Amino acid sequence: MRPTLKSLVLASFMAFTLSAQSAELKVGYVQVDKILQEAPQTAESSKKLEREFSPKSQELDRMAKQIKDLESAIDKDGLTITEVERRNKERDVQNIKVEFQRKQRELREDINVRKNEELGSLQDRINKAVQSVAKAENYDLVMYSGVAYAADKLDITEKVLKQLGKK
Repeated sequence: MRPTLKSLVLASFMAFTLSAQSAELKVGYVQVDKILQEAPQTAESSKKLEREFSPKSQELDRMAKQIKDLESAIDKDGLTITEVERRNKERDVQNIKVEFQRKQRELREDINVRKNEELGSLQDRINKAVQSVAKAENYDLVMYSGVAYAADKLDITEKVLKQLGKK
């Protein structure tokens, strides 16, 4: 009875293998890192974030200059002012530094939140472009980067970039 079961399983496996080989499977892959670097939406997103956070960044630049100027003034006037005046000025500088660090941290956090939002939006657009190319060209399977090996003919990254260029 066992040899018959083995034979049946082996015959089934061979039949499955032959039918899978006879059906053409169209496979492609996409280099996401390349798309993220070259997609026109990436540059647009960067410019948008730069415009959005430019005023806060300029305010931080002004504060950094103010701190530097106050420290220079304290060093320059150190011998001509009283110890109490010196301590008051140093305390003022320290307070500005604390405020500067707080604003700097808030700006970094705000930028990170917005970058993640923009990246999520871009990923959605990339996924839609990949699906559009895959459907238009009858791909059965499209994989993202991270494959051990793929022949150059399977790379559809340029087609996806062209799709993203259409906006």
